[in-house]
Amino acid sequence: MKTRSEYDLLGNMDVPADAFYGIQTQRAAQNFSITGVPISHFPELIKALAMVKAAVARTNQELKLLTDEKADAIVSACLDLVEGQHHEQFIVDVIQGGAGTSTNMNANEVIANIALTKLGHEKGEYQYLHPNDDVNRSQSTNDAYPTAACLAIQFAADLFVPSLASLKKALEGKAREFSHIVKMGRTQLQDAVPMTLGQEFDAFAVTLGEDIERISEACALLCEVNLGGTAIGTGINTPEGYAKRVVEKLAIISMKPLTPATNLVEATSDMGAFVFFSGILKRLAIKLSKMSNDLRLLSSGPRTGLGEINLPAMQPGSSIMPGKVNPVIPEAMNQTAYQVIASDLAVTLAAEAGQLQLNAMEPMIIYNLLNSLKMLKEACRMLEHRCVQGITANEAVCAAHLENSIGIITALVPYIGYSNASRIANTALHTGNTVKALIIEEQLLSEEQLNLLLSPESMLSPSKVVI
Repeated sequence: MKTRSEYDLLGNMDVPADAFYGIQTQRAAQNFSITGVPISHFPELIKALAMVKAAVARTNQELKLLTDEKADAIVSACLDLVEGQHHEQFIVDVIQGGAGTSTNMNANEVIANIALTKLGHEKGEYQYLHPNDDVNRSQSTNDAYPTAACLAIQFAADLFVPSLASLKKALEGKAREFSHIVKMGRTQLQDAVPMTLGQEFDAFAVTLGEDIERISEACALLCEVNLGGTAIGTGINTPEGYAKRVVEKLAIISMKPLTPATNLVEATSDMGAFVFFSGILKRLAIKLSKMSNDLRLLSSGPRTGLGEINLPAMQPGSSIMPGKVNPVIPEAMNQTAYQVIASDLAVTLAAEAGQLQLNAMEPMIIYNLLNSLKMLKEACRMLEHRCVQGITANEAVCAAHLENSIGIITALVPYIGYSNASRIANTALHTGNTVKALIIEEQLLSEEQLNLLLSPESMLSPSKVVI
């Protein structure tokens, strides 16, 4: 392999001659091999880093800190990255020491070397355009990296929310399809009162819709950035007015309503917005897992469980039991949710571990948030297309459960009294007779009255029936 020699404060090192990254990236790649997941796994982060560097280059150009030639070359290199080129050059593991310095330098070196080739120079000829002096000018990792993270998470959320909204729409479709099917509701896994299968699915849709709104609110918190604060938020090595200018440019480039943090020192060390966003993802994961549990329960059987719905059969379920088909799609969603919930704990611990003017654990926070968004996006698509769209109802089973249930007695309490209702329920439980038959036998209500009181119109909403 052909190499070129580069130098940093630790000495010389050979770097692959055709690599756009440089010596600091190579050192980091050797030091950190933890997850096996490189920065390139998250294109949103590379795109966000490039936007930050482009906004900074234009601001430095305006303030006469960069020549037009250098600024144009840097911005052109950043545009290549935004368009998806050269992402394979981001080789550093996402989990790293140094509060993201290795990620920032990976970006600085790649951008510098792309820009050098555009200017007609060789990679590594940093005397013409330098990763630190030019690409990283007026910045620190401590403001460039978290600002890029705020953007990257919003970009990832922009990709995730449509899959969540599509899942919600599919559940609404099933709610309409099943709106006429009356069944028993259950609390604590015991018969409760009647409802429709449509109401059950509509509740799934509504609870997911709530978190689409919460994600939007969480993204709004990520629009306040600390770019311009440099090392600890004091703005050292930046000219007056730089912070406001650079954030305005980044807002235009990213098409996100970014604003400078009110207090850059606070914003440089505080991870509150990331913690809030992680909490929303955990809340959503819990809802998705609970819904998946419900789908598995409702489809349990097929002969000896609840069996009120059928999940589409996706693959054989057993290597020993012929004909067995498992609810593999909801199970996969459950496991995705558990990972997201665990990631929230990791984010929480990492945010708490910040010390004084910086949080060195930011790479852990950013990795977990981006990974959770990526997993949830794919899991929601999977649940919609490989499960929800193919769900069918077992109307006869729902009707049989309703007919044989003791829970319908609740609808009759206002008319026969709690004591009579309790006695009838207990008799039905021990004799196997239906509630309806026992009430008619004891002449507590007529069959005509019962039919009226046990009609869907009476049982499924506040009653308008008068007898």
